Amino acid sequence: MDHSRAPILQALAAYHDSDQLPFTPPGHKQARGADPRVSAVLGEAVFRSDVLAVNGLDDRTSSGRFLEEAEGLMADAVGAEQTFFSTCGSSLSVKAAMLAVAGPGERLLIGRDAHKSVVAGLILSGTHPVWVEPTWDADLHLAHAPSPEAFADAFADHPDAKGALVVTPTPYGTCTDLAALVEVCHGHDRPLIVDEAWGAHLPFHPDLPVWAMNAGADVCVTSIHKMGSGLEQSSVFHLQGDLVSAELLKERSDLFSTTSPSVLVYAALDGWRRQMVQYGRALYDRALELAATARSDIAAVEGLRVHDRDDLCGPGRASDADPLQVIVDVSALGTGGYQVADWLREHHRVNVGLSDHRRIGVQLTHADDEHTVGRLLTALRDLAAHAADLPPVPAIELPAPRELRLEQAMPPREAFFGPVEHVPWQRAVGRITAELLTPYPPGVPAALPGERLNGAVLKYLRGGVEAGMVVPDAADPTVETIRVVAEDR
Repeated sequence: MDHSRAPILQALAAYHDSDQLPFTPPGHKQARGADPRVSAVLGEAVFRSDVLAVNGLDDRTSSGRFLEEAEGLMADAVGAEQTFFSTCGSSLSVKAAMLAVAGPGERLLIGRDAHKSVVAGLILSGTHPVWVEPTWDADLHLAHAPSPEAFADAFADHPDAKGALVVTPTPYGTCTDLAALVEVCHGHDRPLIVDEAWGAHLPFHPDLPVWAMNAGADVCVTSIHKMGSGLEQSSVFHLQGDLVSAELLKERSDLFSTTSPSVLVYAALDGWRRQMVQYGRALYDRALELAATARSDIAAVEGLRVHDRDDLCGPGRASDADPLQVIVDVSALGTGGYQVADWLREHHRVNVGLSDHRRIGVQLTHADDEHTVGRLLTALRDLAAHAADLPPVPAIELPAPRELRLEQAMPPREAFFGPVEHVPWQRAVGRITAELLTPYPPGVPAALPGERLNGAVLKYLRGGVEAGMVVPDAADPTVETIRVVAEDR
């Protein structure tokens, strides 16, 4: 295929050149109606390229097939059989994939470290989850994706499960053995869905962790805006094999998709694919070299420890790790990751992507260079120099991994939509939660609808909030009260 083409971008340029006059949405009419104060911030070019996909970029019957061609080019670029674009983020794409594999009342094997969007898919679909235990690292107190062996055990206990879903890489950049997991699933003639939201770059360099399609996965969901050059909300899902119907996947996607997709998002997706095919190898040669230098320089800062593959990978841990996700333990500074994230933003205008009770996560991409990494290093060295001024981290009760595992006492859909009441968190022990309780980032629920709460998880959440954790999904973000299933249920 001709990867020098970018059909959506080219159609957008042709739209401008042909002097089209819209009597259609969007109402700003190519920036003419936009408030100049808004255009001064966003730029007129944003409004000028914000056009309708149909009866705008393409005609009434979509005869130009611009989107279809762009999706075909993307599939070819990454070795998939078929690709679908989404302008509603991977939160939509993963729901569509789930519903294409398992329906109401049917079982789906899911790693318990799944993103909250997966739980939303369960609530909407009525699919019953069979939770597969992550690989818990008790020393580092973080979860790696479940092992292939854990999924094999779950299939043995639930042979009627319609398929499996795993998140890899995790927000910490760690990966499971995808090829082995594919073998487990296909041995049961069941599909594997990979939520690879953090892996858009993986197909484009051999020194990065294995790409889901190369490992043989059936459906792969990827957020192009996370590690690629897409705009926010840009996502794609890729399909191969015959275990998931392309027709069904598109039909399920249409249930959630907007009827007013953003041409801006489409165009950026199209352009990113062209960039990666033409220049991706060279860009990631440079990015990986930069990351190696950054890791070494950060590790040399007193009080900072960079987690390398020896920390994260090996027996009982992850199978691989993305070197572009730089995870830094700051606990030796006498403070926590939440406090460090706030300090870096306030004093150096540096924003980190992930923070927890003892770490920050720094995401490097092909867009970084010596200047951006140099500014990061300056900020981190200044952080270490001011360690005595940093607020001490409040004590957090960190449960043992086994205490974090809650019983799924009701299907998520029933708990979420049933009668509820709000109780003080101290009285929620033993109750069934009717809401998501999700520390964010990274967005992995500590408790989800239908799970029976225990004291360890509740104390962890309350202590976490006091230490700076954010739990935005909760009805009461302070976690002073909990939304639970009414007792008469």
